[in-house]
Amino acid sequence: MKRILFSLFAFSIGCLAFSQNKNHNVINQQNNTGSVIIKNPKALFDPTPFAFSHSAAPEGEGKYVFISGQSGGEDLKHSLSKDFRTQVKYALKNLETVLADYGLGVNDVLKITILMVDHDQEKLTIWTEEMHATWKNHQFPASTLIPVPKLALDDMMIEVDAVAFMKKNTTK
Repeated sequence: MKRILFSLFAFSIGCLAFSQNKNHNVINQQNNTGSVIIKNPKALFDPTPFAFSHSAAPEGEGKYVFISGQSGGEDLKHSLSKDFRTQVKYALKNLETVLADYGLGVNDVLKITILMVDHDQEKLTIWTEEMHATWKNHQFPASTLIPVPKLALDDMMIEVDAVAFMKKNTTK
């Protein structure tokens, strides 16, 4: 009985919170392929200085594009720099290359996951700076950073995967 009451209570609170749009910083981010709704509830800290949003959702009909982890490999031989910032720049550039193959851009990304080897404050600062440079409008996707001890290849320092949304009327 307690479980049922708790579930009803949680559902009611969720509905109430969802219905209170005035409590959210809602941005309808228009792009070439449709619209992404970014929400940063005012009851939570502002994540934009840290280059992410609390949530992102597609608006309209379409399909999701799931992008495998992109490393900082610089060429067709997947050369990896020993410099962390260089790998970050190329990981984001590689992400943009995959998006472009669908006719999409970074503003179509709903969610990214960052795997970072030996995460520290300096690497986080570099990541944040490069996100700001890539997402020029500063309407960032939802994001999760996961510190890891190692990635697929010995010299990989970062890997970024993403989920994007392609509006139905987009071809390719």
